[in-house]
Amino acid sequence: MAGANLENSNHHINEGLLLQSLKNEDIDVFRSEFLELHPYDQASFFKDLDEETRAKIYQYLSPEEMAALFENLEVEEENVSDVLSEMSPDYAAEMLSNMYADDAVDVLNELGKDQVASYLTIMDDEAAQEIKELLHYEEYTAGSIMTTEFIAIAENQTVRSAMYILKNEAPTAETIYYIYVIDEDKRLTGVISLRDLIVNDDDVMISEIMNDRVYAVSVAEDQEEVARKMKDYNFLALPVVDFKHHLLGIITVDDVMDVMEEEASDDYSKLAAVTDMDTIDKSPISAARKRLPWLVILLFLGMLTASLIGRFEATLDQVAILAVFIPLIAGMAGNTGTQALAVAVRGIATGDLEKESKKKLVIREAGTGLITGATCGLLVTLVVYLWKGDLFLGFLVGISILFTLIVATLAGALIPLLMHRLNIDPAVASGPFITTINDIISILIYLGMATLFMSYLTN
Repeated sequence: MAGANLENSNHHINEGLLLQSLKNEDIDVFRSEFLELHPYDQASFFKDLDEETRAKIYQYLSPEEMAALFENLEVEEENVSDVLSEMSPDYAAEMLSNMYADDAVDVLNELGKDQVASYLTIMDDEAAQEIKELLHYEEYTAGSIMTTEFIAIAENQTVRSAMYILKNEAPTAETIYYIYVIDEDKRLTGVISLRDLIVNDDDVMISEIMNDRVYAVSVAEDQEEVARKMKDYNFLALPVVDFKHHLLGIITVDDVMDVMEEEASDDYSKLAAVTDMDTIDKSPISAARKRLPWLVILLFLGMLTASLIGRFEATLDQVAILAVFIPLIAGMAGNTGTQALAVAVRGIATGDLEKESKKKLVIREAGTGLITGATCGLLVTLVVYLWKGDLFLGFLVGISILFTLIVATLAGALIPLLMHRLNIDPAVASGPFITTINDIISILIYLGMATLFMSYLTN
């Protein structure tokens, strides 16, 4: 058995043979080779095919076999509406019926309301009802990612009767490692592992061996919070309940991995000031449409920076050398602000800031800004003095960097915390955004101090 598993794990996609068998319409060779592949490899092969070749696959695979493939497609990266339209409506509906309900919902969420209604009408009633129950939950909540294919047993059952239920329902359940225990009103009362069922005698009551300290999440809880809890507690699955603690579904670890990837991509998009980075745009128009809104906002913020510099035109006219150091000070402010921003956003995203006082974070970042500012300020004072031979100019640039780095570091830490407090995604305080804000702060500090001590500079 171990040898067979090893052989299967090393089975690579023989694209040449698969394509040749499709071209020759050799269904037996194609099915023999294709069905040996892992569903992920099947999906990888399928997504690169043209419409004509895909049409043959729909003829060669049953809807149930196609369902396993479709569950491994990245629906955000594929135009699932076009792919489904290549199939006959009956074939597509039957395929969706054979998918796990949560995966089918992910697919249907990419379609228009008319298409969804059409497929639900064609599906068998049981599958359609399961999917309808999940579709009405708000996106990005526990309810939107849970599955209803789980095994639940009653607390007044014996191990023998529970094993009977397990054997009958295991083929359609997403996981059998956790079996959830409910009371007469279908409220979640406990959990039992597959191991517990195997090692206990047949006549033992479930209520005697179940763990009644079961951890559950609310159906309305944010999916990112659910993912964090599953990571913290190392769960393979997590039950989802309503406000009366009725068991509604479960969230499995594979769904959580998708959530973590989705949330990480979303946060990175916002940090880069891009609307969506889930897909690589095939046209420059589409890419530009996603980037322009942020760039326009940053353009006007940049104009504010230019306007601010214009207000110090008299200062720059009298001491033109001051203009040389504007990019240096603004750049340092942007860099240190982005570093503090990354620390704060990561702390909020991972939940570390719930364990650590936010006050401690602010104090730590202020101290970091003081140390880095003092070090960089001393270095730049020395460099400017050796370069220009003007000690006061060097001191002015150095002290400006000191105050700029302290303020920029604090801004980088405080802005995400403020946004989090206002229930705004802290990743919106993106790198370009915080950099532009710190440009304004740094120029105000630098040129303000230069204007204040103008008499020393002109002498």
